[in-house]
Amino acid sequence: MSAPRLAAWVIAGVIFLAGAPVAGQAQTTATEAANGKAAEPAPPKFPNEACLGCHGNEGFGMPGADGKMRSLHVTKEKFEKSVHGKRQCVECHQDITEIPHEKGVRRKVSCVSCHEALWVTARKEHKTQEFARLGVVVDQIERYMKSVHARPSKADQSYTNATCYDCHDAHYVYPKGSPARTQWRLSIPNACGKCHGKERAEYATSVHGDEVLWKANPKAAICSDCHTTHDVANPELPTTRLVITKNCGTCHQENLKTYLHTYHGQVSTLGYAYTAKCFDCHGNHGIQRVSDPASTVHPDKRLNTCQKCHANATAGFVSFQPHANTRDFDRYPYMWIATKFMIALLAGVFAFFWLHSALWFYREYRDRREGKSRPHVVTEALLPQLQGKYYRRFRLGWRVAHLALILSVMLLVLTGMSVFYADTDWAKAIMHALGGPRVAGTIHRIAAATFATLFFGHLIYLSFRLGRNWKISDWFGSNSLVPRWQDFTDAFAMFRWFFGRGPRPVFDRWTYWEKFDYWAVFGGMTIIGSSGLMLWFPGATASVLPGWVFNVATLIHGEEAFLAAVFLFTVHFFNNHFRPDKYPPPDIVMFTGAVSLEEFKREHTLEYQRLVETGQIEKYLVDAPSRPMTLGSRILGLTLIAIGLTLLVLVLAGFIGT
Repeated sequence: MSAPRLAAWVIAGVIFLAGAPVAGQAQTTATEAANGKAAEPAPPKFPNEACLGCHGNEGFGMPGADGKMRSLHVTKEKFEKSVHGKRQCVECHQDITEIPHEKGVRRKVSCVSCHEALWVTARKEHKTQEFARLGVVVDQIERYMKSVHARPSKADQSYTNATCYDCHDAHYVYPKGSPARTQWRLSIPNACGKCHGKERAEYATSVHGDEVLWKANPKAAICSDCHTTHDVANPELPTTRLVITKNCGTCHQENLKTYLHTYHGQVSTLGYAYTAKCFDCHGNHGIQRVSDPASTVHPDKRLNTCQKCHANATAGFVSFQPHANTRDFDRYPYMWIATKFMIALLAGVFAFFWLHSALWFYREYRDRREGKSRPHVVTEALLPQLQGKYYRRFRLGWRVAHLALILSVMLLVLTGMSVFYADTDWAKAIMHALGGPRVAGTIHRIAAATFATLFFGHLIYLSFRLGRNWKISDWFGSNSLVPRWQDFTDAFAMFRWFFGRGPRPVFDRWTYWEKFDYWAVFGGMTIIGSSGLMLWFPGATASVLPGWVFNVATLIHGEEAFLAAVFLFTVHFFNNHFRPDKYPPPDIVMFTGAVSLEEFKREHTLEYQRLVETGQIEKYLVDAPSRPMTLGSRILGLTLIAIGLTLLVLVLAGFIGT
C-alpha cells in the first residue's frame, strides 16, 4: 500500500476510534445544508482531511475504464473557495462507505438529486427566500433537462450528451463576482471544445476567441454567451436562432437596436426566424472585425454574403446599412435628412388639422350650449317640387371604388403597422392570426396593388375626361378639385367663424378639406408607393440605386404610413362623421350615393344655387334611398368606423410604446 493511502487509512481509523459518527441519524435542515450538511439519508461522515490524504496529492490518479490514467487530484485551497467548499466530500460521493475504498464500486454523483432534495427541504421549512440560490439552481436543472445536452448520446445512450460536471468542475464552482469565477469563465471555450473541437478551433481564430483565449479578456463573448448556459438547443431551430440573435445584443446593444429597426429585425421581433440574423451576415464561430479582409461583411465579401439569401443581389446591396441610425449625420446623412423631413411633415399636418378639428368641435359645442339652433348656414326653403328629393352626389362606380379603397387601406394599415410596431403584443397576435409575416406580406402587396390600380385607374379616367370635355379653364373652375385661391379664403373665413369673428362660410362643390383629402392621396401614393415598390423589388432597385436607399425607403414608408393612418382615422373621420352637425354618425353618402336636398343645400350652398339658376338641378335629383339600403349603409359605415378606430388605438399604442 502506498504511503498516502496508508496515511488516509490511518487518519480514518483514528477518527473512528475517537468516536466520530459514521452515519447521520436524522434529516438535516436547509440551514444545516447551507453550512455543509447534506439532506437525509446522511452518508458516512468521513472528514475531508481523510479524503485529501490521497486526493490532495499532486498527480494522484487511477486508470479509467479506457485504461488511461484519470486525474483524481483535488486542490484543497481551491476547493475551499468554491460554493461546495463547506460540504463534506461524501455528501456528494455517497457511494463511498469505506476508506480505503472497496473494490468494484461504481463511482457516481448526482448533482440533480442533491440540489433538488435541498430545495424540497427549504420549501418545507419555508426558507425559499433565505436559500433562493437553491431555487435558481433547480430552475437551471429543469431547463438543462430540456436541452440537447440532457439527451442520450448517440454513441452510448446510457450516457447524456453532457452532464453537469462536463461543463462545471464540481470541486471548483465559484460564487458569482469572485476573481476565481472570472478566471473559470475564460476556460469555458476549452470545456466546450472537448466535444465541439471543430467549433472551438474556429472560435480560436475569431475576434472573440482572440480576446478570450489569448488576451484573457473576461468580458469578451464565450460559447455560453451566445448559446446560453443551461438551455442549449439545436442552433438550426427557429427559436434558437432568435435567442442567439437576442444574446448578441447583450454586448452589442446599439447594433441590436438598429438591426431591429430593419425589416430583418422586425420579423425577428415578431418571433419568426427566416430573415437574416446577426450570424447570417457576420458568421458564427469565426467572426472577424468588419475591417478584416477575412470578415464575411468586409466590403469585398459583403455581396457574396447578401447573395446567400438574395440570389439576385447586385452591387447596390453592398452599401445597405443594417445598423444605420437617424442621429449620426456624419455617417448616415440621408437617414438624418429623411427623418427630419418626416418629422416636419407629421408635425405640420397634425398641428394644423388637429387644431382645425378641435376649434370646429369647440365652436359647435359652444353654439349648442348657448342654444343656437342648426343649421349655421341659413338658406331659403326648398321649392315645393323639390321637397323630399335627394341629390345624387356619387355614381355607383365611385362608391364601389371608395369601398375598395377603404378596405385596401385598412388591410395595408393592419399588416404594415403590425411590422412597424413589431415589438408590441398586439402586433405579434395579429401576425400569428394572419399566419406569419410571409402571409401578411402577401396580403399587404395585394392590398397595395388594389390601391395602386384604383389610383391609376382614376388618373386614366380623368385623362380621358379632361381630354374630351374639359377646357383649360375647367381646371380651376368650381367643379375642379384643383386648389384655388378661394380655398384659402374659405379656410381663413372658417377660422374667423371658429373664433366668433364672422359667419360660417358657404362652400361650392368641394370644400378645402375635401380637396386636401383628395390630394393627400397623391402625396401618399408618391411617398408610400414609390418606397414600397423599392422594398418590394430590392434586386431591381439595387441595380440602379445605392443600398442606402433601402434605409431611407424603409424609414419614410413606415412614417408616411403612420401619417396616413392617423390622419384618416382622426381628421378624416371627424370631418365626415364626427362633427356635431353630422350627428348621428355615420355619414352614408359614400354608400348610398345620395344626400338629402336640404343637407346638400346647406353643405354646398354655392353649387346648389348655381344648379337651380341654370335649371340643371333636376338632372341630379333622385328618390330617397330605400330603407334597407339606408340601414345596410349605416351598418356598413359603423362597422368600418369601428375597425378604423380599433386600428387607430393599436397604432397609437405602438407609437406611445416605442
